[in-house]
Amino acid sequence: MVELEGGCSCGAVRYRLKSAPMFVNCCHCLDCQRQTGGAFVINAIIETDRLEILGGDPVAVGVPTDSGRPHDVYRCPACQVALWSDYGRRGVMRFLRVATLDDPTALAPDAHIFTRSKQPWVGLPATVPAFEVYYDMKTLWPAESLERRRALLGERR
Repeated sequence: MVELEGGCSCGAVRYRLKSAPMFVNCCHCLDCQRQTGGAFVINAIIETDRLEILGGDPVAVGVPTDSGRPHDVYRCPACQVALWSDYGRRGVMRFLRVATLDDPTALAPDAHIFTRSKQPWVGLPATVPAFEVYYDMKTLWPAESLERRRALLGERR
């Protein structure tokens, strides 16, 4: 994998991915729409220890969710750009905002999720799986990514 770097708009926070992400979702849920002010968000799921902060100190901001589960968005303290999220406050996994990469075209979505609340004018490519809510990770994620996630969360096979 080519090293991917990114950061906030003002340049105060910079980061590097030390590996490819486990999976990339394009989420169309209403929470993501509300939090981004856009029609969707593209999140690259990666282990926290594979996300190297090169400069700056992002600040965690707790945001409300429809599910009631905790969700912290890490933002630049200066320009407030959302860089990544920690869903469920697990601490070991980040959902990196792909649009904050220096080359946001470097990671394409592996799946579209929560399409039940997709804006009607957003078209989805026929070549990418799409789900009204979520999917069965065991059937969609690559075996290597499933193993990384299992190891990360201490799950058994």
